[in-house]
This record gives sequence, C-alpha cells and structure tokens, in this order.
Amino acid sequence: MSTAVARPPEPILHVDMDAFYASVEQRDDPDLRGRPVAVGSPTGRGVVAAASYEARASGVRSAMPMVRARRLCPDLVVVPPRFDRYRDVSHRLMALLRDVTPLVEPLSLDEAFLDVAGAVRLFGDPPTIGHHLRGRVRDELSLPCSVGVGPTKSVAKLLSGLAKPDGLLHWPAAEVVERLRPLPVRLLWGAGPRTSERLVEHGLATVGDVADTDVRVLRRLVGDALGGRLHDLAHGRDDRRVEPVQDARSVSAETTFDDDVDDPVVLERRLQRLATGVTRRLRAQGLAARTVTVKVRFADHRDVTRSHTLPRPTDRTHDLVAAGRELLAALRLGRTRVRLIGFRLSGLGAPEGAAQLALLDDGGTTVLPEGQEPGERWSALDRAADAIADRYGQPAVSFASLLDDEERDGSGG
Repeated sequence: MSTAVARPPEPILHVDMDAFYASVEQRDDPDLRGRPVAVGSPTGRGVVAAASYEARASGVRSAMPMVRARRLCPDLVVVPPRFDRYRDVSHRLMALLRDVTPLVEPLSLDEAFLDVAGAVRLFGDPPTIGHHLRGRVRDELSLPCSVGVGPTKSVAKLLSGLAKPDGLLHWPAAEVVERLRPLPVRLLWGAGPRTSERLVEHGLATVGDVADTDVRVLRRLVGDALGGRLHDLAHGRDDRRVEPVQDARSVSAETTFDDDVDDPVVLERRLQRLATGVTRRLRAQGLAARTVTVKVRFADHRDVTRSHTLPRPTDRTHDLVAAGRELLAALRLGRTRVRLIGFRLSGLGAPEGAAQLALLDDGGTTVLPEGQEPGERWSALDRAADAIADRYGQPAVSFASLLDDEERDGSGG
C-alpha cells in the first residue's frame, strides 16, 4: 500500500520572530518586560536597531535616530546590542525549524522560509505545523514569533507580517488572488518606499491596481525586471523555491520542564520519549544516524552535552535510545536540578548498509525465528509503530516504562 502524501496547496511557511533583539532583551531581563525598549547605542548618533512593541506604540521604529526615539517615547529604555547572544538564539531557532523539515532557508537571524510538504505525514497540514512551531518557539526559546502559511514564498512572507505580533495567518491557495487585491501596494515583496510612492503617484495604490495594469506600463514605471515581478506577485505567481543554506545535519528535540526536575527516573523517561519521537522522524526522512548526543541544562542555565558515535549507522529506536540512556547515566546527575533535557542524532546518511548493532542486542538469549538476524524484531517493531502512529496521529506503541507518564499527561512519545 502506498504511503505517499500529495503535496499540499499551501506548503510554504515564513517564520518571523517578533521584535527579535528587543524580545531577547526582555526575556533575559525581567525588569524590561512590559516596558518600551529600544536596542541600540544610547549615546552619540546611534539609531534604533530594534524596538519592542511597547515602544512601537509610541512611534519608535527600527533605523530611527535614537534622539528622535527618546523624544517620541520619554520612558524609553535603551539597551546596547548583544549580537553574540542574538546569534546564539538564532542558531537554536534554525535548529528547531530543521527538526520539522530540512528545507529551511534563513533570510536573517530572525526569519526563515520553510517548505513543509514533506512533513505533513508526520506533523499534519501546514497550518498545524505552523501552530506547532509557534508553540515550540514559545516553550523552548521563551520568545514570540509570527507565521505565514501560503502557496508561495511571497504570500507566506506577506502573511507573517499581517499576523504580527505573535500570530499565524493562512490563506487557501484558491483565495489568494482576491485577498491580495485590496491590500496596499507597499505590501508586495520588492515594492520599497520609493517604488510604492511612484506607483501611487500613477494611481496604482492597491495590489489590484497593479494586477489590472498592463505589464508593459509597469516596466516603464519601475523597470523591466521589477515591473514584471510585481505584476506576477500581484496575481499570486511566484515560482521561487525554498533554497536551504545547508542540508540537515542533525535531528533533535528538547523539552523544558515547568519545574526543575531532580528525579533520575523522570529524566530517563523524558529522554526516552524525546528519543522515540526523534528516531521516528529520522526514519520518516529515510536516514540513519551514527552519533547520539544528550544535552542537559541545569537550574542555573549551564549546559552540558555528551555524545557517543556508534560503530555503524542505524535508524533503530532500540539502539539509539539505549545509547542515549547510557550517556545520561554517565553524567551521574544524582539529585541535581535539571531545567531542560535534549536528544540529538547526527552523522546522518542513507540507511543502506545500516547494520544491526550487536552490542545492543539482547545477548542471544532470545530464540529467534529461523533466518532472522538478531535485532530484526526491533526494526519490525519500529515499522509497525510508525504505521500505527501515521494512522492514528500519535505514537501508539511505546516503551513500557513510559506508560505511567503517558497516562499522567495524556501524551505519547
């Protein structure tokens, strides 16, 4: 039976962090939350690098001279930029996005396109994936973001802007052209302030006006290349693909506990749940992994990671979870309070030649059917579990040690 899933009509997501630099500063310093914040130099001829939404309510905008920003908002709190910190958060954001699909095209530190057509079988339709990502960004990074979901890159980017702050907007492909028509022309991707002003001067104030104008007229007004592009965008046409900067190098998941955890049993169970989900995504992408990494963040926000490279690549949940449990045990955490735990697989490659790992089999104590290699039953169990999860929307086969957890919180691995 074929398991192929048709490409959805709106497969493109644009994820855009809200007031990124300012939001990071407000997250890291509780005293700044709810206050008008501008990131930039507080002296000299500094300009605003980013403004919180509280500051924007007073008219403060990015690239505005700080002197003017202070006049508009006398209560403005100015903080110097910490670009190393923003890059670190951006790295974590992009890794989170690549957990869903390897087709991630970053545009800057705080925004990226995703093509999620290949992820719908695992995570649901594109709007559901968008909601899922917003929740993970909120839970794992403690930051807000907005998501646009549409049939093309230009529409998805437009929608993320309309969804701000902290929202999601999805337009069905069949409705895009009509929904575009009443929008101001400045919202078309590529219609900067000067271009928009020139179009408005010639009576083209809306996207519909541009769509109804002969492309030759547009080319005379704004140039051949831009005129043709704006005409296409006004009709909802955009054939640009999401171009990932790099191939996916890892598959991972993390969870932040509501309250710090010092129970080794709880930590091991949560690691198993994360690992079960990650290995399922690994198989869905047709990959095998050699390196297993466990990450722990302590209550004081210090991180520690431990990795182990297996002798051969594998996609078997049993093997990879066992390696993760050994790494966790080797940390000898005792009753140390833990804020976050994560599980990552790297050294990814095609599964051809991925062998069963004898050292993680059951020592030959189980009698196997004639002709069946040790460990094959684990692969068969993985395939069965994946099929059940695909059908019912969540894992229905899990480790026995996780059953109590699943009954308590109502969720599967």
